[in-house]
Amino acid sequence: MDFLLVGFKASKLKPQLKMAVSRFQIASNEKTALMKQTMREIAKLLAEEPQPKEEKARIRAEALIREDNTVEAYEILMLECELVFERVKLIESMKECPEDLKSCISTLIWSADRVDIPELQEIRKQFRYKYGKKFEEACLNNVGGILNEHVVAKLSVQPPSAYLVQTYLEKIADEFKVDWKPAVKLGAEDLSAPMVAPVGYSVQIAPGTGLAPAGVPPPFNPGDGFGDDDLGSASGGGGGGGGMTVATGAASRSTGTSTLTDIPAAPAGPPSDKYDDIPSVTATPIPMPPATAPGQSAAAPSLDLEEPDIFIPAAPGQGGGSSKASGASIGGKTTGLDSNADDRDDGSNAGGGGATYDDLAARFSQLKK
Repeated sequence: MDFLLVGFKASKLKPQLKMAVSRFQIASNEKTALMKQTMREIAKLLAEEPQPKEEKARIRAEALIREDNTVEAYEILMLECELVFERVKLIESMKECPEDLKSCISTLIWSADRVDIPELQEIRKQFRYKYGKKFEEACLNNVGGILNEHVVAKLSVQPPSAYLVQTYLEKIADEFKVDWKPAVKLGAEDLSAPMVAPVGYSVQIAPGTGLAPAGVPPPFNPGDGFGDDDLGSASGGGGGGGGMTVATGAASRSTGTSTLTDIPAAPAGPPSDKYDDIPSVTATPIPMPPATAPGQSAAAPSLDLEEPDIFIPAAPGQGGGSSKASGASIGGKTTGLDSNADDRDDGSNAGGGGATYDDLAARFSQLKK
């Protein structure tokens, strides 16, 4: 009973074939619209100023070729689905696969995993129920070359040749009226080889700052080669084929026979007359205390605590005009006053042996009057 549920059924195969045809048509229309947009983007890259972005355009062209091949494979698979749909009754009536349908059925089984058409998975399952797993494996391995070679080539994962990529670029440039010529000349050995990896010859110099002058050519000729000898050469025509010279200081590159100054070297110092109006600042030295010898403590600053001279004018009729504090004693105590004061009135010493406290008080009281 389970075998009957999972076996081949023509009633399931026919609608899947019809839906696959519609799905192929929708997918082809979508990819065609996207390819037209990609062509406009490639033409824009080739018309870029001041330098065409050729390497990026080549990568876009390779993707365009792959999509173009996929649409072409869709058209072929669509025809095969329509043929199988018309011969469903023949397939149902025969136990073995008809010879004239082996290529169509095998190609549909092989391409089920290589295209984004979900209906092909159900078609593959129905044919596996009909002819067995060995037949399916033979289709996947292309035993006896039964697959459609054109479909296999269009759905291949191998990249297109460099010649085909350049042909696409030239056709796009002609269609969109872009004045472009390839910077890389392909040799005879490069026609069938895949496109080489980008090396950056189409990248503009100083694209971020915009300091490069207009009309800057490539930094080196991609056709001349770029090897270790070119890197080590600093002058002349050394290196691979044309000689790329990189001059230090002036930041100049030489491509072939022409020399380009990309970015001028920075000046060694500011101009002599640019900062003349700015006054210069001269550093003033700060006096520092004398150093102290190791093991010695710094001496404390000396303070002059000597009492200043006190001038006391003599009272009328008394001698002694001024006195110096030098250790006069009153009542056995040192007063700090000098008793040898000169008498400005009569030239004699008042008190004979030194002034007492009463004498001083009398003098101050006289001053107040």
